Amino acid sequence: MVGYNELYEILRKEKYSEQLQSLPKKFVEEFKEYLEENKPLASKEGDLFSDSVAKSKKQLENAISIFRELLLKRKRKILNLVFVAAETGIMKRDYENMLPVEKGVFESLVKVFEQGDKEISKVLNGEKAKKEEKNKMVIFKENVEPFIDHTGATIGPFKSGQLANLKTEIAQVFIKGGKARLVEEA
Repeated sequence: MVGYNELYEILRKEKYSEQLQSLPKKFVEEFKEYLEENKPLASKEGDLFSDSVAKSKKQLENAISIFRELLLKRKRKILNLVFVAAETGIMKRDYENMLPVEKGVFESLVKVFEQGDKEISKVLNGEKAKKEEKNKMVIFKENVEPFIDHTGATIGPFKSGQLANLKTEIAQVFIKGGKARLVEEA
């Protein structure tokens, strides 16, 4: 289990080093154990002026503050690593020193940055961003009898020249079959 002094030392090392520091494999679980073990001491009813109760309370509050500051420092370092990985494609530096949850966050952020770069590149190359349209507006070229879609809902009938806002998949069937045409947006 991690103790108060060890927690303080971990924070000190993290503060004064540019690299992400290695933590015990079950660091978060060990800190949770520390909290569970020390909460009863800090919340002990008794003499409010007792030095040991006051000291336990203060030490627990400080330990929580140290833990929060440590996580904040690590998050900043991980964000910097994400920037480096997104720009260079290299993401091994300090990766082995990340906690499992930090590795997951790191990998997710790198993917998000890469996706953002791809979208910017598409715009710069003149490709329009694809909008996921659920419906298409069509004009029917001929009469269409009512039909049942894949959800069991009845759709139609439609008359020649009639406008309809249909799900994209259904509209595509009519367009390919020559029974309707897509309404062009101005």
